[in-house]
Amino acid sequence: MAAQDPFAGFKAIQKEAWSLFSPMEAFTTPPAAKLVDFAGVKPGQKLLDVGCGTGVVAVTAARRGAKVRGLDLSPVLLERAREHAGFVQLDIDFTEGDAEKLPYGDGEFDVVLSQFGHMFAPRPEIAVGEMLRVLKGGGTIAFSTWPPHLYTGRMFALVARHVPPPEGVASPVLWGDPKIIAERLSGKVKGLAYEMDMMTPSALSPQHFRRLMEATAGPLTKLVQQYKDEPDKLRSFRSEFEALITEYFDPGNNIMRMQFLMTKAQKG
Repeated sequence: MAAQDPFAGFKAIQKEAWSLFSPMEAFTTPPAAKLVDFAGVKPGQKLLDVGCGTGVVAVTAARRGAKVRGLDLSPVLLERAREHAGFVQLDIDFTEGDAEKLPYGDGEFDVVLSQFGHMFAPRPEIAVGEMLRVLKGGGTIAFSTWPPHLYTGRMFALVARHVPPPEGVASPVLWGDPKIIAERLSGKVKGLAYEMDMMTPSALSPQHFRRLMEATAGPLTKLVQQYKDEPDKLRSFRSEFEALITEYFDPGNNIMRMQFLMTKAQKG
C-alpha cells in the first residue's frame, strides 16, 4: 500500500486557489516565448511542461515543432490549455498531475521546462528529482522563477507573514536564488546558466494591480478569503501590499516591472 502524501491537503488547497489564474496568461505569454528560446527548443524534441497552467509554454514550444506534453494540478487551467492548443490544431497531451510524482517514464523527454510552476511543489528535492528522472541524459532542464529580493519574491514573503505555509513546505521563492538552485542541482547537471528578464503587466494604478493579483494569484486569493471577517487585518495587508507594488509600478507607462530569473542546464 502506497504511503499517503503528507502534503495532500496543501496540494488540494493549491489546486483550488490557482484555478482563477487564467486572466494572467496575457502577461505570462511573452515570458513563455523567452523561456522556450532560452532553452533552445528544437523541432522534433520531446518536451514536458511541468506546472503548465493554461499552456502558454506548451503551446509556444509545440508551435516551434516540439512534441509536447503538459502537466498541472488544476483541471480548470488544463481545460484552458486544451482550448489554446485546439485553436491551432496542436496535438498536446495535457494531464492532471503532481510535479512530485510525474506519470512518465525514466529518460522520456529531451527537454523539461517549467514557468513559475514547479517552484510551488512543497518539497523541492522531490520535484527536481522527478524532473531530472524523466529527462534523458544530456537533455535540457530549464525554468523561470522569481528572485526573493524583487517584487514577486517579496510579495510571496509578505503573504507568508500573514498566512504562514504548513510546516515542511519550502518557500517557492528560494527557487529564484542562483546559490540555492546550484545547491539543489549540484552533481546532477552540467552547464548551469542563468539569465534575467522582465514581465511587464499593465495596470492603471497600484490599487488596480493589487485587485488583479487578489483575483488571480492563488496565495493572495486564499489570504483575502481568510481575512473576509477580519477587516482590520485585510486593510493592514492591503496597505503593505500596495506600498510594495508602488515600488515597482511605472506610472509613466502604466506597467509593473516584474523581473524573473531563467535557469537552464544539461542533465549530467
